[in-house]
Amino acid sequence: MARFWTGSAVLIAAMVAGAHALAAPVLSGPPPRALTDPKSVVSARDADAHPVPIADLYYVRGAMDAAWTPDGKRIVFSTNLTGRYNLWTMPAGGGFPLQLTQSDDRQSGIVVTPGGDVIFESDRAGGEIYDLFATPLAGGESVNLTNTPGVSETGARLSPDGRLLAFDHRKKDAPSNDVAIMDLATRQTRLLTHEASPDRDWSVQGFTGDAKTLIATRADFSDTLAAVYAIDVASGQATPLSAADAYNVASAVSADGGRVAITVRTAEGVKQAAILDVASRKVTLLKPDPWEQQSGDFSPDGARLIYASNVDGRETLYAYDVASGASRAVPLPDGFNVEASNNAVSFSPDGARLLAAHQSGNTPFDLWRVDLAKGGAEPLTRLGLASVSPAHLPKSGLVHYASADGTVISAFLWTPLNLARNGAAPGVVLPHGGPTGQTQDTFNRTALALASRGYVVIAPNPRGSTGYGRAFQDANRRDLGGGDLEDEVAGARFLAATGYVDARRIGITGGSYGGYMTLMALAKTPAVWAAGVEQYGIIDWASMYATEAPPLQQYERGLIGEPVKDAAIYKASSPMTYINQVTAPLLVLQGDNDIRVPRAQAQQVVAALKANGRTVDAHFYPNEGHGFVKRENQIDALTRTIDWFDKYLKGAGAAESAGR
Repeated sequence: MARFWTGSAVLIAAMVAGAHALAAPVLSGPPPRALTDPKSVVSARDADAHPVPIADLYYVRGAMDAAWTPDGKRIVFSTNLTGRYNLWTMPAGGGFPLQLTQSDDRQSGIVVTPGGDVIFESDRAGGEIYDLFATPLAGGESVNLTNTPGVSETGARLSPDGRLLAFDHRKKDAPSNDVAIMDLATRQTRLLTHEASPDRDWSVQGFTGDAKTLIATRADFSDTLAAVYAIDVASGQATPLSAADAYNVASAVSADGGRVAITVRTAEGVKQAAILDVASRKVTLLKPDPWEQQSGDFSPDGARLIYASNVDGRETLYAYDVASGASRAVPLPDGFNVEASNNAVSFSPDGARLLAAHQSGNTPFDLWRVDLAKGGAEPLTRLGLASVSPAHLPKSGLVHYASADGTVISAFLWTPLNLARNGAAPGVVLPHGGPTGQTQDTFNRTALALASRGYVVIAPNPRGSTGYGRAFQDANRRDLGGGDLEDEVAGARFLAATGYVDARRIGITGGSYGGYMTLMALAKTPAVWAAGVEQYGIIDWASMYATEAPPLQQYERGLIGEPVKDAAIYKASSPMTYINQVTAPLLVLQGDNDIRVPRAQAQQVVAALKANGRTVDAHFYPNEGHGFVKRENQIDALTRTIDWFDKYLKGAGAAESAGR
């Protein structure tokens, strides 16, 4: 799995074209996908196309969460209209929003009480230790309900009578979440679970209608085993509703407590949406399909269940009729469609409407209101900018190519408008985070900034990605930066094989695991890359393990193994092992308060490259954690990225970089 690639664009084209004749590819996701002829990629013509201003891409606002008010007349949502993710409210029929809260820190996890309070979660400066707050829906001061600097409280669920609040509770120095409950009248909190195993974690999904029982999931950190439990609110007694040696994750519970919406993993390793009957323990798959699914929310009367189908990175919502067993697609545009609420309140109180969110590779995020009875849908928000018009932006295209061992890889491709097929354009590969994540058909600011400036951009879903079955997701465990790196390199080959891209002018950039993959690519396959920009990426797994939070240590052990016992794997999987081979110029971007990939990781990168006399620069952002959420920092980071690639893939530095 440690194959490297060097060669000309002609050789690349021959190799990719020849891949069409390969035998059945290894580890391809469900179902089989035909390989894309790279020459079939076409640059569309548009006389009005122009580079999108970078600042405008981040003045296209987003939203982190949304919820209905109990009377169904208003919606509360978290949006960054001001450059910070704070709470706003708007009429359910649409209209200009009104700001509820003001904070420099992000706010999400919204539930609205019958008494008119909005409960939400917020951390400080990206530190990921959250408290729960309440603010009046009518406006006023926010009150910290938990005020626990040493404990993180997230994922609040409100009892139907509005008296109790259940949530996930984790001590700062502990690996696991437990289930906690608060009496909102007294603000007294008690734990209902006391997890003793460091490799198990609890998450609460919701109350039964009588508020006597909570439904929760107990799962391992490697996404292998999960079981659904019914927890008695009074005693804390937890009764398993599913087998401990299987995979069943709850998402919601019907009001009568008789059914639980779950996501199961089939014998073939594919996640599917299902219903668990509490009395009989019978599991019913909603609409068996070779593509992965995710269960969602029940309607208030329990008659409908929403679930999502992820077909090769594009997400469709379905409404399942419990009585008939029929599924109907929710009428939203193609792209990436999800329920808008994080806390099981996407249905309006009367169950007739659904709050959803839509976006695609060149279409900004918006909240949509779906009329489930009439079958219509319309956007509630207009979070975009006139200068960022989908009509004049490159669309995201789905392509498939063969990696070095024949494994079929899916990827999204942005081809600049009005581009000549003369093999002169620069290209950029965008590895995603995770690694247990997936690039999906979402509004991608980095891809659009690059593609509107003449870069051909590809975002692969290499082995280790979710969305393609368990075997594919597990294919890079204990082999990080091995086969998955080959899949990214094959993406670079595909760019050159289109005939648009100069193989000597290909860069790579990503954040988190994408930052790690950027470092690994530059270090292990230096001949492929002319420049890189890594954001909060891992340089050394062993040193990161020693400093990261306990839940992340558990996740890392599932990916790589035990730091001492598997020291050889840790070393082989760390870019630091190969750092002396880096030749391409590298830009490093990092948040000062990152608890996932601490600042020290970025400092090690810079120090090692400077010691080797390599071209490297770095910028650190105060009051940012893992990923940048403050608008001015987002704009600055993307501006630095574009400037770096313009210099080393297009400008004066490009000739030097290509002639390494």
